[in-house]
Amino acid sequence: MGTIFKAYDIRGLYPSEINEEVAYKVGKAFVTFLGVKNVAVGRDMRTSSPKIFEALAKGITEQGADILDIGMSTTDMFYFAVEHLQAEAGIMITASHNPGQYNGLKMVRAHAIPIGGESGIKDIEQIFHSGEFAPADRQGQIFTREGILDEYVKFVHSWVDVANLKPLRVVMDAGNGMAGLVAPKMFANTPIEVIPMFFEPDGSFPNHEANPLVEENRLDLIAKVKETGADFGVGFDGDSDRAFFVDNNGNFVDNDFMTGALGRHLLKKHPGSTIFYDVRCSGFVKKAIEEAGGKDFMWKVGHAFMKSKMKETPGAIMGGEVSGHFYFKFTDEMYADNSSIPVFLTAEMVTQAGVPLSEVMAERNHYFISGEINSEVEDADAVIAEIRAKYAPLGQVAEIDGMSIIGDTWWLNMRKSNTEPLLRLNCEADSQAAMEKLRDDLLAIIRK
Repeated sequence: MGTIFKAYDIRGLYPSEINEEVAYKVGKAFVTFLGVKNVAVGRDMRTSSPKIFEALAKGITEQGADILDIGMSTTDMFYFAVEHLQAEAGIMITASHNPGQYNGLKMVRAHAIPIGGESGIKDIEQIFHSGEFAPADRQGQIFTREGILDEYVKFVHSWVDVANLKPLRVVMDAGNGMAGLVAPKMFANTPIEVIPMFFEPDGSFPNHEANPLVEENRLDLIAKVKETGADFGVGFDGDSDRAFFVDNNGNFVDNDFMTGALGRHLLKKHPGSTIFYDVRCSGFVKKAIEEAGGKDFMWKVGHAFMKSKMKETPGAIMGGEVSGHFYFKFTDEMYADNSSIPVFLTAEMVTQAGVPLSEVMAERNHYFISGEINSEVEDADAVIAEIRAKYAPLGQVAEIDGMSIIGDTWWLNMRKSNTEPLLRLNCEADSQAAMEKLRDDLLAIIRK
């Protein structure tokens, strides 16, 4: 069972790995560990989610904590609900972008602070296996909390001047995930005309996997943008805490470039603020932020790392990752993922620029990035040491997440996998030929 306790959540196959018994015991272990009196709980559209909810709620209430039940929800709406309801903690029942036979539990403290491998999951796992649950002095109750979606919509709309957006047609592919529940209300009575795709929540994902990070899962979205002549397109993952953009020509816009562009746009409203990005992101991000008078902050991959560091950093208002996560400052205490705010910011950016998204993002054509390349290696540390010895004299070394070496016109990053004997390589240069040579020279060392 230990394999279901991951770095950022609990996740596995239903019912062989995640089932009612597991959910019940996690509920008891969660309350035992945190000692809270109430827990906000949301769930996605997976066919197993209602059963998981019942068992989880039984465990939580038996431990003496109340359930604040927000019903079916996107994960980003769940984060908002934790703060809005002033809940002491929260659990979202979802397996994110995984296929329908999976389910899982994302756990947070008050202010939606994530509970990850270094911030509580291992403790919860230990209590789960030992069965040493704290004695309960009361029986908790389940309270249904309605109207959260309406409040969430108001909050997201507060990020832009909705009335001043020009009319735009936007294709949205929910992938039969939870975005189909939120988007109709989120974009109703706004200048954004939604062209919907696969909005019917369906835990069997009959059209394609709800993971737009994978190219084949973007093909329907790209085709629809071209067919309709839409201003841009956006694809959401299963629990809708990530967003992926396609420009008006049907070209995918990588999320690091969107991070740089949206960060630059936000800096007009919040001059001098700090924009976060992960170690895999293009040099475009740093350049865009610096030129807009902001402070750039490169940090570790992973939502738990990003959000906790943003909270520690004065002036941090936004962050982004290659994986499609966009992070925003909700309050002084809360930093969370959101997939709707980037859509409105993109609409505002296009409105103010007066040109299509493809032209707004034209600069990205001057950057040549490898994308993440995984290699099986026996001794990752030895490989990293060899590459450091060769390339460190040519640039600056940064050991934020793995090892980065940053030159004048190129950079490289190497990270070890936490779970597999893999070394992950990302690199970029100022021409396709230079990037390919750098990539191939590095792979020759890695794979010899």
